[in-house]
Amino acid sequence: MRARHIAAAAAAALTLTALTAPAAVSAAAPAACAENDLTLRAEPSDDSEGVIGLSVRNDSDRPCTVDVAPTVTYGDLDGAAQPRPATKAGSYELAAHATAYAAVRSLAATEADEQPPTVPSLRVAAAPDQSGRGFQALTLGAPTGIRVWEPVTTPWMASPARAEQVIADQTAGWFQA
Repeated sequence: MRARHIAAAAAAALTLTALTAPAAVSAAAPAACAENDLTLRAEPSDDSEGVIGLSVRNDSDRPCTVDVAPTVTYGDLDGAAQPRPATKAGSYELAAHATAYAAVRSLAATEADEQPPTVPSLRVAAAPDQSGRGFQALTLGAPTGIRVWEPVTTPWMASPARAEQVIADQTAGWFQA
């Protein structure tokens, strides 16, 4: 009988604690970044031939999310640069006024007789459902156009140096011709 009273008292104490304890605060993920709150940039790498450095800055006063990797498309060609290493669907959180970086390489080793397509521009978006921003080949260090064959991009990262290192590691053995 005494054990039953102790068990009942313990259960009552637990119930009372649960009712009076502060609820755990759930940290909801920030909303997706509005396209007009983002600044996208693309420029040729100073350190790696054939690599274009990308950046996205959150110009808003709140954190928000972009897709885990940039969407990079080429002129009127179908498809987009593939993330390397391969990524699962997800998002990358940008703090207010923070910048994230990625790198893209547009040309892989090709067969000797194969001529890769050349395009006058590329387009970068922070998410597939955004229109993004276009960049002309001339401003990206390719005055005769961007040659495209098996393009790849990194996910967004905290530093441009890390993005360039990842693209170098992921494309070892490729060449830019």
